[in-house]
Amino acid sequence: MNSFVVSFHKEDNVDTMQIQKLSESDFEKATEGGTRHLFELDTNVGFFVFFDAEDNEGNVSHMLLQYEEGNEDPTACYSFQMKDYYEFMALYLNDLEYNEEVNEEDEEEEAYGPIHHLAHLLYHIVEEGQSVQP
Repeated sequence: MNSFVVSFHKEDNVDTMQIQKLSESDFEKATEGGTRHLFELDTNVGFFVFFDAEDNEGNVSHMLLQYEEGNEDPTACYSFQMKDYYEFMALYLNDLEYNEEVNEEDEEEEAYGPIHHLAHLLYHIVEEGQSVQP
């Protein structure tokens, strides 16, 4: 498992994040006690599965699997601090409400909403994480 830091654009309004990129053995150890699927997001930089997991000692991890098109195995697995993971969940949940409001207004043009912002943050994470070996 290797850590790396992602700094976002000032206008992203997100603090710098320290992220861990997990190897397959790190993943297996972190998920020995079970996993809980939270949500999925399909973007132009990949398909992402958000979940939390528990190891055999009761330690909880907040993780993300990245899949690339045409690949059944994950390309990468990232682990986040709870505060950073909460940011992702908040954006995802805010988008559900945002889409309700947009649909009520019957807007023809798709506006930049919370889910787009989440995809933008994921883009930065994937870019920084590509050069990191788990």
